[in-house]
Amino acid sequence: MPTGLKRDLGLLSTMAIAIGAMVGSGIFILPGVAYVTVDGPAVVLAFLIAGLLVLPAAFSASEMATAMPEDGGSYVFVERGMGPLLGTIAGVGNWFMLSFKGALALVGGVPYIVFIAPWLTEYILVIAVALAILFTVINIVSTKSAGTLQFVIVGVMLVALAWFIVGGLPDLSPERTAGAFNYGSGGLIAATALVFISYAGVIKIAAVAEEVKDPGKTIPRAMIGSLLLTTALYVAVVYVSIGVVDIDAAIAAGDLQPDGEGAIMALAADATLGTAGTVSVVLAALLALASTANAGLLSASRFPFAMARDGLAPGAFERVSERYNTPVLAVSVSGAIIVLLVVFVPIDQVAKFGSAFQIIVFILVNLALIGFREGAIDNYSPPFTAPLYPWMQLFGMASGFVVLTQLGTVPLAGAALITGVSIIYFYLYVRPRTDREGAARTEVRRNVGEAALERTRELFAEGRRYDTLVAITEQTPVETRLDMLRIGLDLSALREGSVTVTNFKQVPPRVFTASDTTSRHDEPPEWARKAHLSPNVEGDTTVANGGRQGEDTDETVTLAGNDAASTAEAVATSPEPPRSPPVDFRTVTTEDVGPAIVEFASFEDQSFIVLERRVEELHELYSEGVNEHVLRNAPCGVLLVEDRGFDGVEEIAVATERGVYDPEKLLVADAIAEETGATLTLLQTIPEDAPSGREQVVQEYHDELRRILTVTADSRILRSDDRVAALARFANAADLLVTSTERRGLSGALFGRPGDRLVDVVDVTAVMVQPAGKRQEGLVQRLVLDRLFG
Repeated sequence: MPTGLKRDLGLLSTMAIAIGAMVGSGIFILPGVAYVTVDGPAVVLAFLIAGLLVLPAAFSASEMATAMPEDGGSYVFVERGMGPLLGTIAGVGNWFMLSFKGALALVGGVPYIVFIAPWLTEYILVIAVALAILFTVINIVSTKSAGTLQFVIVGVMLVALAWFIVGGLPDLSPERTAGAFNYGSGGLIAATALVFISYAGVIKIAAVAEEVKDPGKTIPRAMIGSLLLTTALYVAVVYVSIGVVDIDAAIAAGDLQPDGEGAIMALAADATLGTAGTVSVVLAALLALASTANAGLLSASRFPFAMARDGLAPGAFERVSERYNTPVLAVSVSGAIIVLLVVFVPIDQVAKFGSAFQIIVFILVNLALIGFREGAIDNYSPPFTAPLYPWMQLFGMASGFVVLTQLGTVPLAGAALITGVSIIYFYLYVRPRTDREGAARTEVRRNVGEAALERTRELFAEGRRYDTLVAITEQTPVETRLDMLRIGLDLSALREGSVTVTNFKQVPPRVFTASDTTSRHDEPPEWARKAHLSPNVEGDTTVANGGRQGEDTDETVTLAGNDAASTAEAVATSPEPPRSPPVDFRTVTTEDVGPAIVEFASFEDQSFIVLERRVEELHELYSEGVNEHVLRNAPCGVLLVEDRGFDGVEEIAVATERGVYDPEKLLVADAIAEETGATLTLLQTIPEDAPSGREQVVQEYHDELRRILTVTADSRILRSDDRVAALARFANAADLLVTSTERRGLSGALFGRPGDRLVDVVDVTAVMVQPAGKRQEGLVQRLVLDRLFG
């Protein structure tokens, strides 16, 4: 996308931005604090480990920056890979956290200024504000000027630090550096977490990627090179510092704070380099902190700029000045935030919050690369690719979580606050204005759909026998019994199974009995003898007393219907009439119907339980009805039937309230359709504002399902934020609705479940299917499927 931004930054200037963003308070303030944390010289190892842990994020950011050399850095990566929500979190968080770091850097030189000029102490705030304004003006006038200034600052700083290292080596005390690389030191992980923020600037190169010359080569060289150089510099400087300064003695003398904070580098220079060396090191410290502020402002301003281009921030932030070719508003607002933070906010506390969030950003960057590599991204062909994929990224994420736990409660709470504010902003401002989604989410949806398709193929190809228990009670109306039997026959007919119609009679609790449940075989009842299941097609269904398929039976009764014979054409063309499922009639006397149904189905090894849906149980808070008990404990699939009559079935609507279709629900619908000659219609909703990519993925999923089904099937994807109303509108045109059932729970008892609400508002018979072994989706699973498939 042409933006008017100039590609002015070469390799050295780009490296200077990263080094300037890293070499600041991390090296001039934190060594003493980390020394106290790790309780010894192993602070050197802590800096080395932290640099290694940042390496995966640097490689990941390098690859994505070469593929998408756009201003915005980690925001762009996360937004493109993981979607606008996480992109908003990364963008808003990075913007404010870089501003916080810039403000901290401007006042972080206080110990060094006081060290050489105590009389300037009262002017510190004025100097910090003046520098913030100066850097803002420089970044408005020219990115090239900002990069050149950064190069000069970093050059002077590196010369001074090199002098410090070379000059300090002869004065090292071996006793003080003993154990510098001792991995067994107590507090090593905590110290690593503390100094982790020292490397946060490494991926800031990506924030100005759109202004880098030859980004395919320059960005990875600058990013990896600056990280390796800075890590080596940190290790050498810290090693010399603790080798020439007795930190415990300095704390005791008041030269350092009890927590190790203070001008430790100035103390080390004073002990080894004399006045000239001390002045140069103090100058380097002040320049380093100034460069951190400058790089922070430069990088921070590019986040609202990039977010505005994607519709995640007001459009004014993406306007580039015709005179200066810079995003003036983005730079100005970022500079104003830094000034306000310098004047009003305790910056040291805010900096700790930034540490936690920067680790989260590194985790998201590694995750985003996985999203791009595995996702449905067109034209993703970066000139540079990260090595050791995906193990390096997985290691980076895992180590990031470990380090994050060592930062303490307050920084984590700050990161959580920034995240919460970003989420609120997303739903109030961003979501109504964007319909994109990340590559990872698109690919996860595809993967979930593929997994569901594979399970469906396996189930339809199994060819295993299905035996069905039709569980009725004295309260079940005759018409409902007939429809439940019909469904049972359809389920078992295709797989040479059997149907057991069992009347569960409830009796009051008895005392001194051998058993509270008894069972007996019955002759076919009168309602079954006189059944006319379908007046349109003639056929015979054999109903056996006490029989299973292949067993001798004592009595048969003929029922007219197409369920047994499938269709008249099948009878006419088959060399012999198709065999109908045998039906066994039972009566079970029990004190508790729900447990009796479950025990019977388990003992008889049934594949499905067909049960009447009891509306009166839907809002029971303190008791468990028959439906709930069976759904909770059934050893097999459960079909709840809401009977409104369905003679002459021509169309069956199969609806899913969320996520993918469960294979057993499709199997049930397909079996009924094949036995009745009906067609299926797959109904699924997605939100009104869902991106077009989601509809395409869902349509591809439906198309694959239609190839698996054995009957003719249509597909309807409905865009609606009221999915129950949308599904009901189309389901009412069908003769039968097949949908899912859900356990009620407290929320379901109070507010109802989508499946129950759908069945309640339609006028057709509904079959609610709970697959075998699936009691209830967990909260996380429900939320994920709902987000993925709408």
